Amino acid sequence: MKRLKQLCSARAGVTLVTLLLVTSGLAAAPGYHLIKTYKLSGDGGWDYLTLDRTSNRLYISRSTHVIVINPDSGEPVGDIPDTPGVHGIALAPEFGRGFISNGGEGTMGVFDLTSLKVLSKIKVGDNPDAILYDPASKRVFTFNGRSHDATAIDAAKGMVVATIKLGGKPEFAVSDEKGEIFVNLEDKSELLAVDPIKLEIKSRWPLAPCEEPTGLAIDRKHRRLFSGCGNKLMAIVDADNGKVISTLPIGQGVDATAFDPETGLAFASCGEGVLTVVHEDSADKFSVAENVPTERGARTMALDPAKHQIFVVTAKFGPPPAPTAEQPHPRPAILPGSFEVLLVGK
Repeated sequence: MKRLKQLCSARAGVTLVTLLLVTSGLAAAPGYHLIKTYKLSGDGGWDYLTLDRTSNRLYISRSTHVIVINPDSGEPVGDIPDTPGVHGIALAPEFGRGFISNGGEGTMGVFDLTSLKVLSKIKVGDNPDAILYDPASKRVFTFNGRSHDATAIDAAKGMVVATIKLGGKPEFAVSDEKGEIFVNLEDKSELLAVDPIKLEIKSRWPLAPCEEPTGLAIDRKHRRLFSGCGNKLMAIVDADNGKVISTLPIGQGVDATAFDPETGLAFASCGEGVLTVVHEDSADKFSVAENVPTERGARTMALDPAKHQIFVVTAKFGPPPAPTAEQPHPRPAILPGSFEVLLVGK
């Protein structure tokens, strides 16, 4: 009988430990899921999104124009026309200006944040892709994919200050807002640290085993960078010395990453239809918290750090067109009228 009691007690202890472990594991999962879907009209491809909670606007690049919607209702509130091959939108509220990278014509559009009226266009490099306003230098930077350089523009005067040769194809960029800018080089699998005031490259760091880095986010407090990599990895990098601290598995087809400083969560939006959520356990330890189903093609995003929500965009797809010599691997056709914004949260 005593042996039976000991055995039952041991089994109860194991059960309790198991239950605690399971409960702990469940508690660790942030619990993100699809909350809302906003159906938007219009045709064409898309790229970056930018959220402005001050004016309660979500800017969405859409082929030849920028759609502006209310992020809480999905209702259209404006439209910025004549943006051929638009990639991204950057905002400088202190100057009341917004900036758009027009990849199709090699220009940066300048618009008024109140009226959304286009004020001017500035010639930059070839195929400007990512665009960034740096508050430390009061300059806007376009990162030009084909000319492998960055154009620096005085945000107040709207004048080109300099062109910085990067030595590779830039993708996304972030600022620490204290005098450093970081940018991924997709074709070199490198990360650059750039001085936005002196307008020169400070450091050039390899990202191996990360390949074809695209999205980039920053934890400014702990000086950590989060690169989304084409080989289904997220590389976490020390922003002071370029050391790759950790790599974690993410979904296929990543194009954007984001970091929420209040929750300590990093996100990777992946075109296969998944949002990978990474938890910052400490400055040097990271873990995948969950993979949230989204929809195929939802590869770019905007983070709402106030509500701890994520906006991604996508559409429904048909079969791809026949391959050609110019396009041996054509993208699938976008079904007309199927464009949508997905809101992901808790």
